[in-house]
Amino acid sequence: MDRRRFLRSSAGAAAGLTIVFAGLVAATMLAPAESWAQSGPSMVILVRHAEKAAVPGDDPPLSDIGRVRATALAEALATSPPTAIIVSSRQRTSLTAEAVMAKTRVVPLVISLEGGGAAHIAKVAAAVRQQQGVVLVVGHSNTTPAIIKALGGPTLPDICDATYSHFFVMTLANGAQPAALTMSRFGAAEPAPLVSCAAMIPR
Repeated sequence: MDRRRFLRSSAGAAAGLTIVFAGLVAATMLAPAESWAQSGPSMVILVRHAEKAAVPGDDPPLSDIGRVRATALAEALATSPPTAIIVSSRQRTSLTAEAVMAKTRVVPLVISLEGGGAAHIAKVAAAVRQQQGVVLVVGHSNTTPAIIKALGGPTLPDICDATYSHFFVMTLANGAQPAALTMSRFGAAEPAPLVSCAAMIPR
């Protein structure tokens, strides 16, 4: 899959945010990890968990389609393997990262959702800043945009409930350099979201 085909800038970028377009982000995503700076995270990759199974309760596993998408995530990160993985306490996030974990042998850091969304977001952002190299964050439809904001990115809407393919790549602000954010997609293509999806309650 040619990821550059799906690259597009994020709408509503906050003032001071640098949006990196297709040619540059493709080179950034594919650069060998050992060539990146060793002080702090050189790149943060944020995704929502893959498709979840339709079972009762608030902690379902992945569906068959979700497991396929989890494998696609590992393939998308093959040339830029993460040195740290951060997930929530819901199993669908760790299962989404499972194929990546198997290839990298990186043990994920689990940040609990207890204490509310704001506390979780703050803990994830703090944990990201303590890492080095490439950091993979697997979140939820409402936490992933909030984590981007907490890391100095723009204010983005919650991810539509039926959308699982967003692939955000972020470099954090460093001195005079502002934060930069790009969005592409990974895995199987999805139907175009409904106009009303922004009003849906994400899970």
